[in-house]
Amino acid sequence: MDIAATAEDRRFRDEVREFLAGELPDDIRDRWVGTTAIFPDFEDGVRWQKILHRKGWVAPMWPVEWGGTGWSTTRKYIFEYETAVAGAPPINPLNYRMIGPVLMRFGTEAQKLRHLPRILASEEAWCQGYSEPSSGSDLASLGCRGDRDGDHYVVDGSKIWTTYAHKSDWMFCLVRTGREARKQDGISFLLIDMTTPGIEVRPLITLAGDHEINQVFFTGVRVPATNLVGGEGRGWEVAKYLLEFERGGNFATGRLKLNLERVRRIASAAGADRSGDFRRRLAEAEIAFESVSLAELRELSRLKVGQNPGNAASTIKLANANITQLLTELGVEAAGPDAAALPSEQLAAFMGPNEPPPWTAGEAAASGRYFNHRAISIMGGSNEIQHDILAKRALGL
Repeated sequence: MDIAATAEDRRFRDEVREFLAGELPDDIRDRWVGTTAIFPDFEDGVRWQKILHRKGWVAPMWPVEWGGTGWSTTRKYIFEYETAVAGAPPINPLNYRMIGPVLMRFGTEAQKLRHLPRILASEEAWCQGYSEPSSGSDLASLGCRGDRDGDHYVVDGSKIWTTYAHKSDWMFCLVRTGREARKQDGISFLLIDMTTPGIEVRPLITLAGDHEINQVFFTGVRVPATNLVGGEGRGWEVAKYLLEFERGGNFATGRLKLNLERVRRIASAAGADRSGDFRRRLAEAEIAFESVSLAELRELSRLKVGQNPGNAASTIKLANANITQLLTELGVEAAGPDAAALPSEQLAAFMGPNEPPPWTAGEAAASGRYFNHRAISIMGGSNEIQHDILAKRALGL
C-alpha cells in the first residue's frame, strides 16, 4: 500500500523507513513478530518507547503542547503503517491512547502536569480497571466500591483481565460511588497508585502460557480524592470517551499485513499452500484485508477534511477482530501437528511442575496465537456490542 499523496509525504515515508532500519533493535522486532501474545513484552515496549521519545516521535496523536508531533493525518497513517509492517511493537495503548487523552480532556491541571510528561517518557506505566468477574460487556453493572471517607475514597472489590497490572505503576479505575436509579450515574473514575496498601495482583496465565493479564483485588484501599477524574458520578462519561480511543483512533492495516505474511510463511514452509481449500480460505482473508485497507483510507479521507470518523471505529474494530481470528485459524491449519505445542518454560507456568504436559515440546507460534486471539473479539467491546452500535447508529434499527 502506498497512500503518500505528495512528494513531501513520500520523503517522510522514506525517513520513517530509514529510522526503523537503523533504530529498531533486532531482538525487539524478532520477539514481537514471533510472539504468541496480544501485547508486546513489557520491557521491550518500554525500551522501544524510549527510542521513539528521543526522536520526538512517541506521541503522534497527542497535541503539540503535550509532546505531539504536529503531523498531518496522512503522516500519522504513514507512521503507523510503516512501524507495524517493519515489526515494531505498538506503544502501550493503556498509556498513550487511553489514559493520556482522558487526562487531557477531563484531568485537572495538577493531574496533567503530574502524569502526562511521565507517560510520554515511559517513566510511568498504567493498567485499566474496568472489567469485573460479573461485569464485562455490561460494564455499567460493576460493583467495585469507592466510598468517600473525608479526603479519600476507600476502594473494595476486584477487577479482572487487567493487562500489565503486574508491571504497572498506576491504574485508571471505574468504581461505584453512588446508588442512583440509573446505574451509569453512580460510577466514578479514579487514578490509583498500585503501590497503595490493600492491593493484591494475582496472575492469570493464558492457554498459550503467557502472563499478560491478571485479577486485582482491593481491600480498604485509600485513594486521595484529588485522584478523582471528571467529578464524582461522571465516570461513565469519562469511560465512554476513553473507549473511543480503545476501539478506534488507530489503524489496523499494518499489523494485519504482518499477520497475513506470517501465515503465508508458515503455509509455504509446511506445504499447506498446495491445498486448494487452504488457498481458497487464505484468499478470503486477503480479500477481507483489502476491504479493511479501503475502509481505513475512507476514514483517513474524512479525518483529513475535519470530519468525525463516526461509525468507522466499530466497523474497523469488528473487521480487524474477524480477520485476525481467521488468520490465527489458518496458521494452526497450516502448521498442522506442530501447532499444538508450547515451549517448556511456558508449559511449566501453565500446567505446574508436577503435571504431565498436554502438548509436545516445540514452537508455540500458531497455537499460542490462536488461543490468545480468541479474546480479541471481546476486548474493548465484543463483536455483538459493535453489531448493536452499527445497527442503531448506521442503520437506525
